[in-house]
Amino acid sequence: MGSHDPKPLVKAALRLGSENSNINIDKGTLSEQLVSMKEESMSILKDFITKHNVPNDVPDELIESSSEDNTEAPEKTHVKSKKTKLT
Repeated sequence: MGSHDPKPLVKAALRLGSENSNINIDKGTLSEQLVSMKEESMSILKDFITKHNVPNDVPDELIESSSEDNTEAPEKTHVKSKKTKLT
């Protein structure tokens, strides 16, 4: 009878330095395919980082400055100068 439309196919190609990886997902809804593609690409990136021992830590100064900025009510440090009227 009628022909069925093929399911969407999510494809991605990753090039990390000299390494190439292809991701092809063809099962599930488009949303499910996109989630699967994200998971697969994150796995590939994790393996690449582990293989090449790329540091993944954040410098201490960035962590310290962000924790200092998380105060509820920051105090204003500048003082408004008083204007004097000349008569």
